Amino acid sequence: MSILQLKPSILVETPLGTGQALFIIDYGMHQNTCWVIALQKDGVIKHFDCNDVILSTNYTYGMNLRKNNFPLPETDEHK
Repeated sequence: MSILQLKPSILVETPLGTGQALFIIDYGMHQNTCWVIALQKDGVIKHFDCNDVILSTNYTYGMNLRKNNFPLPETDEHK
């Protein structure tokens, strides 16, 4: 097992919303990596499988300019 601290952190999209990826945990070749992410909306730290994390759009660097596939969470702002 190895743990990589991301410096600087990476802005990502998850099924629970936008967050800052802080660490990546690699358990070896027989298991997907685990991403440790602080959610932007409430600061809660969650663990996500690598298949549930995508890079947020960054227009400056031209990264992930496609619209991500995760639906926006239902909030008062989106009603």
